[in-house]
Amino acid sequence: MKKENMIKNSNTDNSKKNGTFIVKVEKCQNETWQGQVIWADENKSQYFRSAMELIKMMDNALQKRQMIENIDRKYR
Repeated sequence: MKKENMIKNSNTDNSKKNGTFIVKVEKCQNETWQGQVIWADENKSQYFRSAMELIKMMDNALQKRQMIENIDRKYR
């Protein structure tokens, strides 16, 4: 596969997983962040207690959306 095709395919795959998150870091305690994350695309918010928890929340949100999109495509 040519490099141009690999880049094009890579960009196509990533576009399905994009999301917009607003992160409000309210404090830094125990060497990590605490605050609130807002998933702008879905208008949902949730509090997090660590940077790792924040990353997991965002990753899970994108995985769930991807799963729903795959189901929708399958049954069209």
